[in-house]
Amino acid sequence: KFKTTKRKGIKMGGQAKEENKKKNETKIELEKPELSDEDKAFKEKLDLIVERIGDTKKETYEKALDELRVELRDTKKSSVASVPKPLKFLKEHYVPLRELFEKKKMDDTNTKVFADILSVLSITMQEEGERNCLKYKLVGDRKDITAWGFEYIRSLTAEIILEYHARKLEKDVEKLPPNEISDLLNLVQELLEYYKAGRHEIDACDLLIELDRADNIRQLADAENYKKIIMYLYQVSKYKIPPENVTCLQIAYDICKKVQNLTRSLRFALIMNDMDKIRDTFEAAKDDKLMSKQLALILGRQNIVLDIEEDSDDEDSDDDDDEDSDDDGYDLELDEIMGNSELLKDNYRYFAKELDQLDPLSPEQVYKEHLEDASRVSGPTKIDSAKMNLADTIVSAFTNAGYGTDKLMKEDSDWKFRTKDHGRISAVASVGLVHLWDPSVGLNELNKFLFSGDNYDKAGAYLGFGIAASAVRSDIVSGLLLDKLPLEDTNGKIGAILGLGIAYAGSNNAEISEKLIDKISDENEPMAVVAFAALALGQIFVGSCDEEIISEIMQIYFSRSETDLKDSVTRFSALGLGLLFLGRQEKTNVILDTVSSFPECIRDYVRWTIDTCANVGTGNVLKIQDYLNACGQHYNQKKEKVKDFNKEKEAEVEEKVVDTTFQSITTFGVALIALGEDIGSQMALRLFESLFNCGDLSVKRAVPLGLGMLHVSQPTVRVMDTLSKFTHDSDDEIACNGILGLGLIGAGTKNARIAKMLRELAVYYKKSPSTLFIIKLSQGLLYAGKGLVTFSPLHSENLILKPVAISSLLILLHAAVDIKKTLLSKYHFLIFELVNAMRPRMFVTVDEKFKPVKCSVRVGQAVDVVGKAGTPKSITGFQTYDTPVTLQYNDKAEFASNKYIPLTDILEGIVVVKRNPNYDSDDDDSSSNRLRHSLSVDDYHDDDVDVDVDDSHHVVVDSSSSPFSSSLL
Repeated sequence: KFKTTKRKGIKMGGQAKEENKKKNETKIELEKPELSDEDKAFKEKLDLIVERIGDTKKETYEKALDELRVELRDTKKSSVASVPKPLKFLKEHYVPLRELFEKKKMDDTNTKVFADILSVLSITMQEEGERNCLKYKLVGDRKDITAWGFEYIRSLTAEIILEYHARKLEKDVEKLPPNEISDLLNLVQELLEYYKAGRHEIDACDLLIELDRADNIRQLADAENYKKIIMYLYQVSKYKIPPENVTCLQIAYDICKKVQNLTRSLRFALIMNDMDKIRDTFEAAKDDKLMSKQLALILGRQNIVLDIEEDSDDEDSDDDDDEDSDDDGYDLELDEIMGNSELLKDNYRYFAKELDQLDPLSPEQVYKEHLEDASRVSGPTKIDSAKMNLADTIVSAFTNAGYGTDKLMKEDSDWKFRTKDHGRISAVASVGLVHLWDPSVGLNELNKFLFSGDNYDKAGAYLGFGIAASAVRSDIVSGLLLDKLPLEDTNGKIGAILGLGIAYAGSNNAEISEKLIDKISDENEPMAVVAFAALALGQIFVGSCDEEIISEIMQIYFSRSETDLKDSVTRFSALGLGLLFLGRQEKTNVILDTVSSFPECIRDYVRWTIDTCANVGTGNVLKIQDYLNACGQHYNQKKEKVKDFNKEKEAEVEEKVVDTTFQSITTFGVALIALGEDIGSQMALRLFESLFNCGDLSVKRAVPLGLGMLHVSQPTVRVMDTLSKFTHDSDDEIACNGILGLGLIGAGTKNARIAKMLRELAVYYKKSPSTLFIIKLSQGLLYAGKGLVTFSPLHSENLILKPVAISSLLILLHAAVDIKKTLLSKYHFLIFELVNAMRPRMFVTVDEKFKPVKCSVRVGQAVDVVGKAGTPKSITGFQTYDTPVTLQYNDKAEFASNKYIPLTDILEGIVVVKRNPNYDSDDDDSSSNRLRHSLSVDDYHDDDVDVDVDDSHHVVVDSSSSPFSSSLL
């Protein structure tokens, strides 16, 4: 029924198939391109030279070898994009030349020349897996390596590494001794000199690291190239496992001390968290008082205070130094700098004044409800309730944090009475947040609440004392709060305990630990007091692995009843235990074995909390796999049928219900490990998307928290969009955590997109008081410090993790795991734990007397220049300002003028500068011809706008007739 049409020119049937098969099996030989006359003559010349090498007369083959060596070194006959012609034409002679080398007997000089030639030919002609380039070079002239060019050097380097690993595998040892690789080390020394002379220090570092000779990198560094080397070692350390990662950091530390860059060496000591090296670096600057002040400023950012003893035998000390020292032999000035006494508050307010941000903001100015479309809002737009009033108070406190004044608490005398019960604790504690970093004034403002008859007011005042003294060392606060611990009121004790934890975080204060341990060991104390005491100890002794405190906290799980251990507040004791091991992954083996004997109801939570805390910022991929495995387990879903022989029927038996809260810990534990690593953060973002799609409810609830932790104060569009989806989830806790995650990624940034999202969510959830409360808290975080602070635990160009900041963020995350029983219940004051993560996003320059100095600086996006050749620019898209300036998450600053010399090469926070004695104003005049904006005048071009450059080299815009003037400006 179907007709087959045979078209002309098309063969049908089996004959066509056979012909196609033959065509496929036939190999098409490409014709070799014909050589030009010049190439033919050159090829014939090379053939003749090769023939003469086989001659028996010494004069003949010696001359031929010299001619061939000259031709191979002559780069004029080749181009960068093609194989050199000598190598191309000698390929057919490679095997005969090798055979001739083995048979022909020559003197040492000619043998070395012949071996060098074969070594060069081997880089393109040897079979895969062979190391003939190295083989013949070991026979040839070892002092004539660099004459053969860079590509030969690279090939020889690769074969040396392969040969070393082959010998190490044969011997089955971790590192070969020098006597077994002396032949290789002689070549390596020549290569290192070549790399250093040619500014290829990174290749030299790779060679030494592969040969297990990383210690020799110290010899390569000098004052000109050390920055490239130390930053490369830092990046390499991220891909090394302990203890190799510490070795790289140790070498970088030693190099910085070698070139007298003490600020860099101190930062590497902080990365390693080595207190001995921190102290050694600080003492190395004792003869330079100005440098000591800069180092003290860096330690102050890390909440570290050293007891520096004054040298009584110092003959150079003058009368001024004697006046600044007390009878105990401590340098009070340096002690005050490290303790942030007055310095942080004064410079922060100076920074805000220069940016015209001193005027207080009200909650209404934060919410901006008038910007929402009135047609979308039906019914009352403002809910007047105690919870909403509490939210307004907290928002006002965060917005005006550190400014010493606000509108709500100053202008409304009844603000405190608009809240009730536990809300009064947070309301009064908000006063301390307004006076952040100013304990002297904050204590006076809070003192009046101590005479109130309401215990909630007193508890809030105790907490406020600690908040006001956050990051500032003050003995007055400890004296006040320690006296309140014996109180009978539970809320008062909790307020005093949390106040001590906030005020003395990272201080390792022995006096406070003694008092708090008494609270933990007292079995008559409520579980909340015990748990928060353990948490405060974890904050104060963060990362210390204090054995006495560990023992006391562990005793809680054996002495308390199962009912107490199942209370959600008990989990904060587990976090306190975990904070003691923060960043100390090598010391967790024993404690994790002990945890296996804990009661089942708390065992998994404690175990994973310790593990996640210990691996913060390590980038450990194996641990991430363990966490993903724990997140992938599905509990409380399986049912099995068993037969009841007595009743002769089948009965359904449900599996035992398992508390899966620990899965939330492992979920945001992925973010903790990837913290501070760009590639790891991108991979973690993809993992979170998969976890939300495939995980159980506990995993899904923690995904928004993990995203928030991974990008604290770092709003990116992708993360914003992902969290925005979570905010509309059908599960209330997922939605609340999504909203809180938006607050975390936008904390202190005043990001317009997040602000709009939160306003829309406030309309959407206007009938849900609990969700609306979280929305307002997130708005308060977004506008914290009027956009001049950050909550990121990373500083110093994101090189250093601040343990105190991480601990405060972890407290909020663990509280949000069971948000309905913590932040949405009577423990809403845990939001104030974030104050230890707050710090100004400022760059202020000061002189030796800490008076502000105006300096011209360029601020732009940081560029990763690690491992790049030459001296590339470290910032892009910059603008030029006068200090003080605001620094975003990935911003970097550099001096635009040489009028002042900074004492540190990382320009963040408070930087001490000194006037350059060799300053020439003409240099600035010539350089200022460049526009202060990184864009050119042509980028501002508009037909209706006249653009010019004035005498001060500023862009001048005449836009009187342009309708686009406002947007253009």
